[in-house]
Amino acid sequence: MNKHWMLAAALALATGTVAAENLRIIDETTEFVVTKANGQRVTITRTMTPCAKNKGWIQVMEPEPGVTVVGEIEILNALNDRDALVIDMRSQEEYLAKTIPGSMGIPYTEVATRLDELGCEKSADAWKCATPKKVYAFCNGPVCPQSPMAIHAMVREGFPADHIYYYRGGMLDWDALGFTTAPGDF
Repeated sequence: MNKHWMLAAALALATGTVAAENLRIIDETTEFVVTKANGQRVTITRTMTPCAKNKGWIQVMEPEPGVTVVGEIEILNALNDRDALVIDMRSQEEYLAKTIPGSMGIPYTEVATRLDELGCEKSADAWKCATPKKVYAFCNGPVCPQSPMAIHAMVREGFPADHIYYYRGGMLDWDALGFTTAPGDF
């Protein structure tokens, strides 16, 4: 990350010039107010910090019933599992710029039409997923709707939810933890 940008962001935070926003949950902007033990009411907001990265919508933990939420250790193990695919569901540009080494790039807008790459077969009018791969899906992190949208589409098209593993932390957590990244490739 550019040191000058980080310094500017830190100064903006310190001087209060970065505006706090109400929380954006899934598809609506919501105000959350809590009452502390002393009776003081506090509104929980979100400020765009260098770590927050973007203004996306906070996503639920389980995008579809039956999908398993995973963390970094499961992603690391999946990268060497012959029956698993770690899929970067961000845009092709984002994938090519930087991704988890060993991941495969399938943009979220295309995954439901490319289930053959995930172990399914296309019949005349539907996908048959008798021997699907274990799919570890990720995008930009907890505020990114790309992989949840793709997961919804996969399940709608017949991919079994119990073969989908959602890395909700995505690139945001991967970067924050200092893990190695690499340019994506075809």
